[in-house]
Amino acid sequence: MKIGVVANVLQDRPLEDALKIFREMGIEQIEPGCGGFAGKAHVAPERLLASPEALEEFQQTLQASGLTISALSCHGNPVHPDPAKAEEYHEDMCNTVRLAEKLGVDTITCFSGCPGDCEASRYPNWVTCAWPDDNLDILKYQWDKVLIPYWKSFAQSAKDCGVSKIALELHPGFSVYNVDTLKRLREAVGPEIGVNFDPSHLLWQGMEPVAVIRAFAGMIYHVHAKDVCIDRYNTARNGVLDTKHYSDETHRSWIFRTIGYGNDAKYWKDIFSELRKTGYDGTISIEHEDSLINRLEGLQHAVDMVKSCAIFAETSGMWWA
Repeated sequence: MKIGVVANVLQDRPLEDALKIFREMGIEQIEPGCGGFAGKAHVAPERLLASPEALEEFQQTLQASGLTISALSCHGNPVHPDPAKAEEYHEDMCNTVRLAEKLGVDTITCFSGCPGDCEASRYPNWVTCAWPDDNLDILKYQWDKVLIPYWKSFAQSAKDCGVSKIALELHPGFSVYNVDTLKRLREAVGPEIGVNFDPSHLLWQGMEPVAVIRAFAGMIYHVHAKDVCIDRYNTARNGVLDTKHYSDETHRSWIFRTIGYGNDAKYWKDIFSELRKTGYDGTISIEHEDSLINRLEGLQHAVDMVKSCAIFAETSGMWWA
């Protein structure tokens, strides 16, 4: 395993400065944003694709830093019911896979997106229960008419560019958010669809990360390290479906934390050990979205936690047997 970072945590710093800070912290790989919600602060695919000189300069800057790329991030909603928004997200996705081909990267991280409830919708509609029966009609439309056709087409385009791993982050608010929905899309589209395993979005839904890892054996293409702290008193009163702003830390049912501030080291050791059991030996990409701690301090704490809990060397096997 290698220590990586979702690079937009330092999106206000020039790329060269951000890489220097990451390197000094002990980070080995970056997951740069290439569009969508992740932005393009450090990597603007359309500019790099249009200019061989700019692409070469980027590659030289990266090489000089000693860091490499684990995946290109393009977290948007390419199936948004607003055609203009959908096209913008889709174009970012397409440029991301074209850039991945130029850089020799075979993995992108993204969301499944969420359609509206019909062709006339203006906003996405995330269905959270099976009743009233209208909800099942919405799901049928979303999956049969929008999601599966879109991802079949996009997966083929990505494969044509050498991107064989589309790592979807399971995230509430989007159509793929748990084990069953990921497997449903993968079965309909193909093995290009896999998982960007981020336990933070599972924890507050009540899922157990180790159980999810076991269910996804062979399907995990990338990993995020982000923690969640669940407020048991707010949750006892309101449940986990919480629409309060993330800045309202006192009253929310849960908030994102840097790893180690939501769950202890043993918890993370269990996660990293289970990843190894399933054969995952890739990047642990730290995502810092903790509003209670400074970015640099929180990032360093996360790096230290990953260093102390993850497994880096090859196994020695059962030498004692």
